[in-house]
Amino acid sequence: MNSGSDAPASEAPRDLEPPPEISVILPAHNEIMLVGSTITNLVSGLERRRRSFEIVVVENGSTDGTLRLVRLLAAQLPHVRVLSLAASDYGAALAAGFRDALGALIVSFDVDYYDLSFFDAALRLLDSGEADLVLASKRAPGARDRRPLLRRLLTAGFAFALHRVLDLPVSDPHGMKALSASAVVPLIEETALRGSLFDVELVARADRAGLALRELPVAVRELRPPRTSVARRTVEAALGLVRLRLLLGRADGSEHGEPKHRGRVRRAQEGEGPRRGGRGSEPAET
Repeated sequence: MNSGSDAPASEAPRDLEPPPEISVILPAHNEIMLVGSTITNLVSGLERRRRSFEIVVVENGSTDGTLRLVRLLAAQLPHVRVLSLAASDYGAALAAGFRDALGALIVSFDVDYYDLSFFDAALRLLDSGEADLVLASKRAPGARDRRPLLRRLLTAGFAFALHRVLDLPVSDPHGMKALSASAVVPLIEETALRGSLFDVELVARADRAGLALRELPVAVRELRPPRTSVARRTVEAALGLVRLRLLLGRADGSEHGEPKHRGRVRRAQEGEGPRRGGRGSEPAET
């Protein structure tokens, strides 16, 4: 369990009546250049969908004025509220946002990676009961990954390692997600990792809990260079996977950490999932 560092300072009232159907979680660290346009684009697009929603911006450890800006936006936009974490930690921000969400359905976007066509397709799967957790995959059939070659190779290598080390039946646990709050949020209390490995552990625990997983292909392009070097990300990912295998092995009661996946995943075929949008783009509309 890892909850102490996730405790956010909430800066808006949570006693909404009735609560929104959907919570959109948006971690933000030093995003002064993009966060304003992302929030306004999302509010505009979500209002057109005629379902009640909130956007929970989880600022974490920013030093560039991001917190001040999102506070100003929240004061002007009734759908937006702000949580703030003292330290920069993407995984802790996601965990805090998931816990604090008011909606029965939760969607997580990044400031530079959001797609409302994924939102639409994922919610159809959740509404119909076909999935408890929907992942946006850069590697599923039909996906279009326009990032630099080195980033694509890193993603492919990480996906291979996930399969070999954890027997995880998904191609891309990072990035956009949509989930049933009642099914997935309780699993956060079992997670031990934060940072970039939090969502990998959450997906792995959802699989082991027997939840229905689904992947949808997305289009992605890079708006800016990554903030962490490929070498550092590779080392962190390798060490994190070893630790995660040990953690999950103990949870499964396996002395040697052998993975046991019990969930099920279905990958959408080409043409089923969202076909526009991606990292750094404006949200795709239908």
